Amino acid sequence: MVDSTTRFFETLDRRGFEPLLAKASGTLRFDLHEDAHTTHWLLQIDHGRVHVSRDDRAADTVVWTSPALFEDLAAGREDGLAALLRGDMTVTGDARLVVQIERLFPGPPQAHGPRRLHDGRETG
Repeated sequence: MVDSTTRFFETLDRRGFEPLLAKASGTLRFDLHEDAHTTHWLLQIDHGRVHVSRDDRAADTVVWTSPALFEDLAAGREDGLAALLRGDMTVTGDARLVVQIERLFPGPPQAHGPRRLHDGRETG
């Protein structure tokens, strides 16, 4: 069984182009740290074109959090900006990329209605 974290990144990579990131460019690495083990997910974004890898290399923005919290983010059980404000996530580099990526996470399961894109179209 694939967890929500893996499904989130694999789906994003398969899409290849994400309209919500059409104005974004840069690299964003998620470091999911638990005990002595860190899992890396690197997003390379070029005006909406997205490539995902497991590379541990320099990035414009690095987000550190626990695998459990990221699993909740990817499943829509947690809000990324709220977690950041609580200090459950740490960000270095260009925080604008974090704000842009946050829009890709699903809303909470109890939410009513679809999320809206900037031009008024509805998602999922």
